[in-house]
Amino acid sequence: MPCSLAKKRKKGYTKKNRIREGGEAVAAKKPAENKELKELKRALEQGQPARLYIFHGPESYLREHYLQRLKKCILTGGMESFNYHEFQGKDLAVHQLIEAAEAFPMMSDRSLVLVHDYNLFQNTDRMEQLLPLIKELPDYLCLVFLYETEKWSANANTKLGKAIKANGQIVEFREQQKSDLNAWIRRTLKKRWDKEIDTDSCDYLTFLCGDLMANLSGELDKLGAYTKGNRVTRTQIDAVCEPVLEARAFQMTDAITAGDYDRALELLHELLRMGEEPIVILAALGRQLRQLWSARLAWESRRGAAYLADLWGMKSSWQADKLLNASRNYSRSWCRKAVKLTQEADWRMKSGTDSASVLVELVLTLAAEKKGR
Repeated sequence: MPCSLAKKRKKGYTKKNRIREGGEAVAAKKPAENKELKELKRALEQGQPARLYIFHGPESYLREHYLQRLKKCILTGGMESFNYHEFQGKDLAVHQLIEAAEAFPMMSDRSLVLVHDYNLFQNTDRMEQLLPLIKELPDYLCLVFLYETEKWSANANTKLGKAIKANGQIVEFREQQKSDLNAWIRRTLKKRWDKEIDTDSCDYLTFLCGDLMANLSGELDKLGAYTKGNRVTRTQIDAVCEPVLEARAFQMTDAITAGDYDRALELLHELLRMGEEPIVILAALGRQLRQLWSARLAWESRRGAAYLADLWGMKSSWQADKLLNASRNYSRSWCRKAVKLTQEADWRMKSGTDSASVLVELVLTLAAEKKGR
């Protein structure tokens, strides 16, 4: 047995690892259960929210939903304007925050202090001033730090970080899992527009428009207004929904597969006209080609779409099916060469070559490689 193969087997190098070499170094893991969000739901249902919350994560729709529920739970009795304090973190002095937190609620059991994008760990002085407050939060207070444009960083090794963890709840609003997202899509269409949608169309919609609920909410309203019958189909989705970057990259690869190189270039120029950065387009296209390579290897190994979806953490089974079917039209050598070409294009962009020209040349080269030129 060759030495390199023996080493790989010793390290647990499996067929899945070999297939994944056509994609990323590590397969996407299934998201862990969001215990903190469950605890927030339970607290709101019981009318007993915690004294301190950190709200962060990419799913802004959910974040806003639970923030509104929190306000409704705490701000009661007609004295909302006296018991609600909202600040922008950029302009907030520590003493202002402490004064608001220590102000007794008026004709209510609790008060709510909401702070947007506040850097709790900006410097030592700020951390030292905030530490007594976080350690001894008043029972009547609900203090929420909301991170929208700024990224939350726990800095857990500091005294303040440890105090936040001990006395508060850090809730990350993540992208929803496929089953939960599909159920929400169905409920939303039914409630707002009295329309139905099947699972396959849900999968296609989340592939085309992404899986963030804030964006999907607007797309569902467009679909509801546009659809004449009582059922939303792929035809309506294609007619009115705006594809995300990853979907357009998929469509570019799909056009190359079909030999429609004019369409591939048309999609590329459309993205450039929309103001997408060439390096971002290249990253999306590169990911798509790596997925195609791993799909080819999976097909050769007689693996199905479910395996491919699990490998890449895809919520859309439609995308996995499409990739697996498309991979049959490519040789393994073409897939490998395509990934190598995107790496070379990345290097050329970062070396100062005109980025848009590099992208156009990449698409033309991929088309030529497909034709065997």
